[in-house]
Amino acid sequence: MTRIVLGLEYAGDAFCGWQSQAHGRTVQDVLEAALTQIAAEPVRLHCAGRTDTGVHASAQVVHFDTAAQRPPTAWVRGVNALLPAAVVVRWSVAVDDDFHARYLATERQYRYILHNAPTRPAMLAGRVGWFHLPLDVARMAAAAECLVGMHDFSSFRAAGCQSKTPVRLMHEARVSRQGDYLLFDFRANGFLHHMIRNLVGALVYVGKGRYPVAWMRELLEARDRTRAAPTFAPDGLYLCGVSYPPRWPLPGDGRIIALPQLPLV
Repeated sequence: MTRIVLGLEYAGDAFCGWQSQAHGRTVQDVLEAALTQIAAEPVRLHCAGRTDTGVHASAQVVHFDTAAQRPPTAWVRGVNALLPAAVVVRWSVAVDDDFHARYLATERQYRYILHNAPTRPAMLAGRVGWFHLPLDVARMAAAAECLVGMHDFSSFRAAGCQSKTPVRLMHEARVSRQGDYLLFDFRANGFLHHMIRNLVGALVYVGKGRYPVAWMRELLEARDRTRAAPTFAPDGLYLCGVSYPPRWPLPGDGRIIALPQLPLV
């Protein structure tokens, strides 16, 4: 058996999330079907991070085992010929069988792109979030700094989250502006279910002046989901980087940061 690692890009608004479901079209479903045709045997995928319905990826990493002997191009060009337009394999690498896309990932990086303007976006509908009132980016950036470090993120955890612990190490949490777009960048050793969308929702509350900057720290200390803001829409969320130990020389260390080109900025 050979273990193959793939780098993926997909538009999440075309699928019912990553994970295979009996009642919906998922990224895992269409990719496993394409790989099974190329391998001429059933293929089961393991991913670095399961994305929800509507969440995109510019740097998803997955692996699978196969007895099929194929040239590397077969796992890229061959598979892409069988995939819908909203998902593409960017690269493939054969690795040792002790590699695991999920359990060996040391960091994951996400970006949320928010269109901050009086009217909703049209050309990027489904690919960026939207908030109509003016937002104070300086306040939001200051609030985001409170998130850096080792914290219990229970206040930003979905009720159905299955993680054994709410504690995560946040390496980076930044908010910046490019024209009418706000960029929320988060990098951590892992994330809880809906954690980023809940963080964005809270930061938007700070940005519009509903709460002071110190509210973010208060939420962390409260460890109470009911005290935080509602979960923000998935439209602007992108998995844009996964890192592994240097033993596995994945292309770009598993990172593909190319996100949709922001217009007129």
